[in-house]
Amino acid sequence: MRRDIYNEDHDAFRETVRAFIESQIVPVYDEWLENGIVPRDFYLKVGELGLFGIEVPEEFGGAGIDSYKFEAVITEEMARAGVSLGGAAAHIPLCFPYLMKHANDEQKGRWLPGMASGELMWAIAMTEPGTGSDLAGMRTTAKLSEDGSHYVLNGAKTFITGGVNADRVIVCARTSAPSETDRRFGITLLVVDTKAEGYAVGRKLDKLGLRTSDTAELSFTDVKVPVEDLLGEENQGFYYLGQHLPRERLSIALSAYAQGAAAVRFAKEYTQERNVFGKPVASFQNTKFELAACKAKVDAMEAVVDRCLEAYDNHELTAADAASAKLFCTEAAADVIDRCLQLHGGYGYMNEYPIARLYADNRVNRIYGGTSEVMRSIIAKDMGL
Repeated sequence: MRRDIYNEDHDAFRETVRAFIESQIVPVYDEWLENGIVPRDFYLKVGELGLFGIEVPEEFGGAGIDSYKFEAVITEEMARAGVSLGGAAAHIPLCFPYLMKHANDEQKGRWLPGMASGELMWAIAMTEPGTGSDLAGMRTTAKLSEDGSHYVLNGAKTFITGGVNADRVIVCARTSAPSETDRRFGITLLVVDTKAEGYAVGRKLDKLGLRTSDTAELSFTDVKVPVEDLLGEENQGFYYLGQHLPRERLSIALSAYAQGAAAVRFAKEYTQERNVFGKPVASFQNTKFELAACKAKVDAMEAVVDRCLEAYDNHELTAADAASAKLFCTEAAADVIDRCLQLHGGYGYMNEYPIARLYADNRVNRIYGGTSEVMRSIIAKDMGL
């Protein structure tokens, strides 16, 4: 069945992305996996191809396309090939909307051209050690200097995607104490130059999956952040985060769907090529039934994702819609990938096979961007429960 959310422009773009992946990423991907990071200079190639600038306005060096569907194509093609762009998953999918909505014209002029070209890689730092999903409990502080020229940032963050390669980080910090009626009040967003004195990258975290993604611990010791790098208004950061969480959760749902579709592709190809008892594994009824069941789940995920992509482009995607999509797609993809790995037998447990890496990469989808438990709470609240 042809997906009607894409047109000829998307199809042509998909061909370009697929060719780039096959020629530029696949040959070096094992090296990236071994090193646990994408080489910083590679992002300049991605920027040169225009993959970072699709949504960036033309006056800042981008294509100015107000649609998430081209980003969706990139996600799908990366999963299809069993590769990723590592920490760049935070660059445009997560950080770009903050700049578009909350940066002033002068800030956009300073930051967006480098974002589009890959010269300035971005990350966002929310989570802190010991707080997890409780963002209102963050302890990182930013105090305005006596002369009002800069903030003094102190604290620590963890699980920061793209934290090693980042040139700029959107840091969530407390500029005021919580109010008596709202513990979310007082959080502010600051854009921090990673070369600033007192800014430090700690451990590059050793993760179960997403091995090419540079996930890091960050610390701030009396880091001076110019007031010109305040993003939006003081004390409104938590509400800004809430505005952009639907896009983040859509991106995770999309990734889960793409991983599930890739798993079915890998399992189908493997079982057609692998012989057991003198005939292909794909010829056995159990294999056919398992793959058919997995394909049906992938079709359902695709329908959910496509509906959400349309809603997002029409500025109609609600927090509950995104939570529902994330919950369903991440849970369904986990089942599909597990069953497809089983069809690989012992080889499915070997990292040289993409299904094994996919199994590990997929697991975090039910944790970051809000756990499955948090998604259920959001959906229940929307139901009036």
